Amino acid sequence: MTMLSIVIPAYNEEDGILDIMTRVLAVRPALKDAGVDEMELIVVDDGSKDRTAELVLAQPDVKLVQHKNNGGYGAALKTGFAAAQGEWIGFLDADGTYPPEYFPKLYAAGVQQGADIVIGSRMAGEKSEMPKVRRLGNLIFARLVNIISASNITDSASGMRIFKRDVLAKLYPLPDGLNLTPVMSTRALHEQVKMVEVAIPYSERVGRSKLSVVRDGYRFGQSIVWTALSYNPARLLGIIGLASLVIAAIVAVVVVIARLQGVTSISSIGAWALFAALVLAVAGVSVLTLGVSFNYFVALFHKTPVRQGFFGRPIFPGLEQHFGWFGLASLVLGVIVAVASFLFALSGGTVSQLWVYYLASASFALIGIQLMIAWVQMQVFDSLRIRDELAADDLRGKETMAEPRLSAGHDFKADSLQVRVP
Repeated sequence: MTMLSIVIPAYNEEDGILDIMTRVLAVRPALKDAGVDEMELIVVDDGSKDRTAELVLAQPDVKLVQHKNNGGYGAALKTGFAAAQGEWIGFLDADGTYPPEYFPKLYAAGVQQGADIVIGSRMAGEKSEMPKVRRLGNLIFARLVNIISASNITDSASGMRIFKRDVLAKLYPLPDGLNLTPVMSTRALHEQVKMVEVAIPYSERVGRSKLSVVRDGYRFGQSIVWTALSYNPARLLGIIGLASLVIAAIVAVVVVIARLQGVTSISSIGAWALFAALVLAVAGVSVLTLGVSFNYFVALFHKTPVRQGFFGRPIFPGLEQHFGWFGLASLVLGVIVAVASFLFALSGGTVSQLWVYYLASASFALIGIQLMIAWVQMQVFDSLRIRDELAADDLRGKETMAEPRLSAGHDFKADSLQVRVP
């Protein structure tokens, strides 16, 4: 028997709670047609000061769970998840903006597509009364999630979705605030939890909105970034680092072309651009290698294989293992250029002739040092990550070892090998 538990978090929602409960309960027949045998409705009163709890208690077939104090949107949802009995759990807001009539479509899509989470997307083409500022914000959040997790979803912050109960172990911990939904989406994508979307309409809310566009928008963006960094730092930091390196490379090409054309002097703006390029080059390598090193640290923490690649898959598998050689080569090149320019200066070379070589030698040397430091960090993290596995192998013994010698009457077991000494 399939049960769907629907959770409604409510805080001072006396104006709209009765209507949304009635609409949810009216969906039961359509849910049965979709394959849901039983539905339970749970309202979590998050410390309301009005008649919200009183109205819920007066409604038959509704379970009320109360917080003594206001804990936040996410806290109320998590309390509802803990109280839910169904193998599928859904939720939506109490303000009437989300259509509970679409729960059967969400469930049907989840079953048909073998999904673990089904999001009701307000941005997928159905009629929406969402204010333009919030619509823009949700578009930005979705794009941010897609960029840092190599995915393609349209509404990462939707407050109407259903999911299988058993995925909560992968999604927790989740925040107590309004940012629970984007964090849930980000975690699901990085945990390889299958997530699909169903287009839903969105209505103007009943009563005053509790969401602050600036404060909560900042919190949403920050939560998405920090959650992604805890899974695959190399992707986000790698993109930033590569962007810095591309800008630095463009400036370097311009300088080389200018030198080939015989230009030896630069303007004050040109000098600023050159030193900015130096900073960007060093910073780009530092940020990129920091991301790759953090991926090894994340793998150490979770005891999982190291994630590779900046765009969802390894571009050059194992490239980071050569950072040490790349760094040494860059450092040696920097030293060679520095020594050559110094000797040229002793023989009468002027600053106008040599400044570009000074700059190049410093750039190569600093980049080389950073690459070698990153390589050392990765080797240490990786050796710690596989230490337990190697120790277990040593304890089991190697297949190439000589036949064990035991006292009479003892058994020796090693994987599929069993020896009985009479």
